[in-house]
Amino acid sequence: MARRPLPRILTSGSAQLTRSRELARTAADGATDVLQPLITLTRGLHRLAGAGRRRWRETPKDRRGPLLFLAASVVLVVVLVPYGPLLAGAVLMAAAAWHGRDRHPKPTGPDPAEAARLGALYEALVPYFSVPEDPEPLYSHGGDWTAAFAEHDFDEDGRPGRLVLRYPAYFADGDADARAGVEQLLATKAGRGREYHFGWDEAGNRLTVTALAPLSTGIAAQRFVTAPGETVLGFTDPTSVQRTLPVADAGEQRDVPPVVWRTGPRSTEPHLLAVGQPGSGTSTLLRSIALQALRHGDVLIVEGAGAGEYAFLAGRPGVIAVECSPAGALSGLEWAARETERRLIEANRARQAGQAPPPDTRRPLWILVDRPSVLGHLAALDGRPDPQAMLQVPLRHGRAAAVTVVVADQFDGLEALHESVLRHTRARAVLGPAPVEAVGHLLGARPGSAPAEPVPAGRGFARLGAGPLLRLQVPGTPDPFDEAAPEPLRTAVLALLPEHPAPAEEADGVEQQLPAEADPFGKEGPAAAGGCGTVEEPGPGPTGEDPMPTLDADPARTAAAAT
Repeated sequence: MARRPLPRILTSGSAQLTRSRELARTAADGATDVLQPLITLTRGLHRLAGAGRRRWRETPKDRRGPLLFLAASVVLVVVLVPYGPLLAGAVLMAAAAWHGRDRHPKPTGPDPAEAARLGALYEALVPYFSVPEDPEPLYSHGGDWTAAFAEHDFDEDGRPGRLVLRYPAYFADGDADARAGVEQLLATKAGRGREYHFGWDEAGNRLTVTALAPLSTGIAAQRFVTAPGETVLGFTDPTSVQRTLPVADAGEQRDVPPVVWRTGPRSTEPHLLAVGQPGSGTSTLLRSIALQALRHGDVLIVEGAGAGEYAFLAGRPGVIAVECSPAGALSGLEWAARETERRLIEANRARQAGQAPPPDTRRPLWILVDRPSVLGHLAALDGRPDPQAMLQVPLRHGRAAAVTVVVADQFDGLEALHESVLRHTRARAVLGPAPVEAVGHLLGARPGSAPAEPVPAGRGFARLGAGPLLRLQVPGTPDPFDEAAPEPLRTAVLALLPEHPAPAEEADGVEQQLPAEADPFGKEGPAAAGGCGTVEEPGPGPTGEDPMPTLDADPARTAAAAT
């Protein structure tokens, strides 16, 4: 009978070894707590035996005989006395417990430096947590800080790592401005350069301040272990999500908690809006999403800034086009709107015939738009309509047509965003330094923490629909043509790119991505549209008529035709 082969060792051995060490350390701590009485008795017996050996060595030789006779007499008496051995054992255990106790207990209170720091925090909070009408104020100048701070813990640098403080019931903890003032003060006094989480317990009138561990910035773009329809936006705190992914972090394999965005027909937030300051990492987020989307779908990229940060994707299999000019963006987004309508019609016809929708209507199509506010301004200067208007159909009916829209812009361009973009993008991300009020307005909830200065690129917050607000660190996905970017990150991006098709097979590959009768760019397809060049307006088909069915621009008629 053939034996089954032994299981192979996983590649993430270092991560498993670290997890095993943590489990072993936890088990050892638990066993130490349970066996503490036995450890104390054993230590006491050892000390008693050592004391007996020292006494025997110190006894002169001429007195050792009488000492042995006396010890034997005591043992004989103990044996003959009723319950003597039991009483002797109890006395021996009591003596062992007394001698085995910890004679150097750890200090329970803060040292003078920590006490001085807590006193300074207490004095700084007096104007916020006291009123003149309070006859017995919990916070007063020169008062006792021990009554206000229920728990306190310090790190190796002597800075508060965790604080639990009480505050009076009349404090307006439901007022966002009042809470923001206290949070800003505590973040400043507890130590700059760290990110803090503030947990307000309105029912118990307690505030928990926790210094958060910094999110890793060494995770580069890579193939994440996800299912079709799942996109990793970045990574967050271990206590925020219940899932981990194995990733390579600075050359080491470990498991980290991801922020997974689910798209598709059953998604409640099928479109995403990312906002940030210049250099905050919104373009990095779009590049990361594009690389993940190319695994299972097609991508259309519209870049408003015209910096060529997506030129490395031009001509790749699965990339419909990379547009940078207002004319090209208008043509590309117009094609995306017509393709969404075509998918709705084809899927509706298939369902009426009792058949499954065609495969080309189920293949995911991603529309990535970077800085649309700049495109709208340039289009207005050229006398063209705003390309954002073409996003209305994909945003409204994209979920049923397997079309996903991702829009990224800066804070100064929010006023120029189309109303449909703000209405239908329920998944949001805010990257880089931003006021708490702006983050709360965009995400619908005020963050319980603020990024520490300086804010690294790709750091911010994310909220998927009505879910919790999560800290976010986007994986490093720079432009591989940018020589200022780190070489390992550029190499990781190039390793994920699909290979360019061979010249003889390029035309066939394009025809497979976009059928000729549905390609508004002509027979050359994405090859002519890529490279951030201006393309011609979509023309009629070979027969002189537009072969692609187009729904009316009226949203009501579009929805009626889709159903």
